[in-house]
Amino acid sequence: MHPIPRALACAVTAALAFAPLHAQQAPASAASSAAPAKAASAPDPVDLDDVRNFSRVYEVVRQAYVEPVDNKTLMKAAISGMLSGLDPHSEYLDRQGLQQLSEDTTGQYSGLGIEVLEVDGTLRIIAPIDDTPAARAGIKPGDTIVKINGKPVDPENVDDMFKQLRGEPGSKVTLSILHENSDKPIDMHLVREQISVTSVKLRELQPGYAYIRISQFQEDTADDLERKFAAYVTRHGQPKGAVLDLRSNPGGLLTSAVAVSDDFLDAGGIVSTRGRLADANLKFDAHPGDLLQGAPMVLLADNGTASAAEIVAGALKDNHRALIVGRRTFGKGVVQTVLPLDADHAVKLTTARYYTPNGTSIQAEGIKPDIALAELTVNPADSAPEPINSEADLKHHLANENTAAQDIDNDGSADNAKLATEDYTLAQALNILKGLALGHRVDAVK
Repeated sequence: MHPIPRALACAVTAALAFAPLHAQQAPASAASSAAPAKAASAPDPVDLDDVRNFSRVYEVVRQAYVEPVDNKTLMKAAISGMLSGLDPHSEYLDRQGLQQLSEDTTGQYSGLGIEVLEVDGTLRIIAPIDDTPAARAGIKPGDTIVKINGKPVDPENVDDMFKQLRGEPGSKVTLSILHENSDKPIDMHLVREQISVTSVKLRELQPGYAYIRISQFQEDTADDLERKFAAYVTRHGQPKGAVLDLRSNPGGLLTSAVAVSDDFLDAGGIVSTRGRLADANLKFDAHPGDLLQGAPMVLLADNGTASAAEIVAGALKDNHRALIVGRRTFGKGVVQTVLPLDADHAVKLTTARYYTPNGTSIQAEGIKPDIALAELTVNPADSAPEPINSEADLKHHLANENTAAQDIDNDGSADNAKLATEDYTLAQALNILKGLALGHRVDAVK
């Protein structure tokens, strides 16, 4: 992996990203207060009438609400409300929130294995994570959680709903899930597990073609990719091409996405970020060293491909390094920075937009695939076998004098059909990749 300065890794984050906990111990003035004050220097004084209204509302709630509410709870609710009113990704983090972010980026936590986003007071599934209770239950990107344990999702108390998705391993939870394009929710009974996400899986798809699955961008994703790719080459040799599967990848660390992009690029831009603060304006470029040595790539994406995963898709697409196949991506093109307030509290604030190498913002737009494929399933045709398929099936046919006896029926179509019934999109991607590899070989000969 090409090294990234630690200062950048701590300063800029995306999706699940956060500054390491030891960095968050820095005084708030050094980490957050000074720079934002400079950005807010434009004349925009606080209206005293607004301050009075806030004080009046605060006092009315404290005195007249149906149940007693302590000042600490009210202040926390006021801060959370201010941040949630900005965008879906900014939030106030207490000790538990910081711990959850730490668990997400290391891939170690107890829960269901889903990335959830609040959308207009609902809990929308960005993506289930591979090999977790949510994925095994059939939860899909774009699904909506309607109820948790029989209680409707409360748009006024979404934070508590988030917390209910986690719990002790072995504990049970029932989710009422509304699938995309459906009008009737279904109940799913799940058991929480200790989630230990292995973000990189790598195997031979067919001789000469590698399949790389990245389910999430964690701290060690790029290192894991490089180790597993080296082992693959030792066992199978350098591949003629590879499928990079980023479907239902909800994102993760921006710096990890940069490093993975760099692993497949020899040169060119990867991503840039632009915000109001000087520290938010960054640009990342690739270094020499392509794991695939220029062999063609197909990148699989869908509407669960989000944030850091979109950074990789955008970098490889704009540099003409990979063909994007599948569906339009989620469209999260903003960066969050964790600004520590003290040892146990922080603000996760959207501080920048990110841009693909061509200068394109994908915020709320996503990345359009080069080849669009609907999410389909196929089944083998139910037909009787043909008695005669070729000359070799005719009685008294002449043998081919140039070749030894062989199984001429094994032309690869059976393997292709098997893959298509398991994963139609992947089968199509492999066919496209083989075409690209043939063109690559012809160009190499020239």
